[in-house]
Parts: sequence; structure tokens; C-alpha cells
Amino acid sequence: MSFTGFTKQDFDVFHVPGLQQRMEALIANIRPKLDLLGTEIAPFLSALCGEEIYPHVAKHARRKVNPPKDTWVAWGTSKRGYKALPHFQVGMFESHLFIIFAVIYESPNKLQFAKKLQAQTTIINKLVPQQFYWSMDHMDPSGTLHSDVKSADLKAMAHKLSTVKKAEIMCGLRIDNDDPILQNGEELLALIHTTFEQLLPLYKMSF
Repeated sequence: MSFTGFTKQDFDVFHVPGLQQRMEALIANIRPKLDLLGTEIAPFLSALCGEEIYPHVAKHARRKVNPPKDTWVAWGTSKRGYKALPHFQVGMFESHLFIIFAVIYESPNKLQFAKKLQAQTTIINKLVPQQFYWSMDHMDPSGTLHSDVKSADLKAMAHKLSTVKKAEIMCGLRIDNDDPILQNGEELLALIHTTFEQLLPLYKMSF
């Protein structure tokens, strides 16, 4: 079975009311695609990063009341989990698909990345494509386009990352849910590959 991309109906899963009903729709419609995507991308990322990379599909197991507003597959260097490590993700909110590098609040690598971000804002400003976006909250579907980010903004992000316990940072590409590329598996895989190649320098800075 090959990866065929995502349809508008996949994004409509996030309109299903109720935790159990949404989880059932998510498991039936989206999770098989994320499992497939995880397996497809892992060898590419392993070669790109120069070490074994493992996929982890979100299970949303901690949720007891509120239905998930997003879902994802993440890739990291541990078989056991990814949250404590810098990692790559492909996931979706109702409004868009995201392809990102992330260091979330559970990772001790936050401090390492914050130092690099603070010291190399000029380099990072030139390195990151203008159409990428930054976010400091993985629960928030909004973000700030890199084209709108100045060196001072990157320094402020670095300061928050190093001083606020729950702070986290993500950077990458977002694709609107009605973009035709999402329904073309081959083209979407190629875009994910390219995006992760562009994010690799940030990933390397976090170690």
C-alpha cells in the first residue's frame, strides 16, 4: 500500500463532536495514513540525520473529555518516544497540514537550541525559507511567518525558551487544507522530504 495523501474529508474529522466519536473517525480515517507516512519517511530521515530515526503516531491516550484538535506523526532517535527529543512532525489541524521541526517543553535540548538561536539569529534568519512559520505553542494552530520575523524576535523566542519551563518552539511549513498537493501522495512526499532537508540545520543546532 502506498501513501496517497490527505483528502478534505480527513480534515473534516476535526468537526466530529465528542471525544469518542472523533477518536473513532480519526482512527478509521487518518491514523492509517499517518502510520504509512511514518514508515515511508523514516528511512529518508535516518539517511538525512545520519542515525536511526523512528516514527511515533499520536495516540491521544491522555484525553478523557476534550476531543483532539490536531493529530500527527513524529520522528525521533528513540524507539520509546519522541517528546523529550528534538524531532520532526507531519500533522494536521482542521485548517492545515504542518511539516515541522520541534523542540517541545519536555525536552532538555531546549537550552541548547535557545543558545544557538540567541547566538546565530542572523544566520538563522537567512537560513529559514520566508514561507516557513514559527510557533511557541504546539496546541495553537496559528503561527508567525518567517518573513515577518526579525532578529530581535528570534532573540525573544530564545530568551523565552531558556527561561520559561513550559516553553517550546516549532518551525516549518503549513499547507492549507484545500491545497491540491495534499491529495497527491508522490508530490506531498517530495515536499515533506524537501522541507525536512531545509529544517535539518535547525535540528542539528538542538544537539
